[in-house]
Amino acid sequence: MITATQIRGARAMIGMSLEELAAASGLPVETLTALETGDFTGELHALFDVRNALEAHGIIFLSSGNQDEGGPGIRLRARTSSDDGIRPENLNAANDD
Repeated sequence: MITATQIRGARAMIGMSLEELAAASGLPVETLTALETGDFTGELHALFDVRNALEAHGIIFLSSGNQDEGGPGIRLRARTSSDDGIRPENLNAANDD
């Protein structure tokens, strides 16, 4: 399961406010505040809703077993782009800008 620190970090990483996360997850701001401080004692589905909302915005949650050192963490999903530029082996005078 995800931790309060992961939720706070994920939200900060993508620049999402509590209000925006509340709208994306369908949870009240008060519930999100409790989740982020570790004071949440409600139903487990709230954690799933928050996780799904953050993952939809590009967050990947790492468990403590995913890294050689350290505990649970987060990272951003690699962004894909339709324009990756021209590969070095394909550079020539014809495509020089």
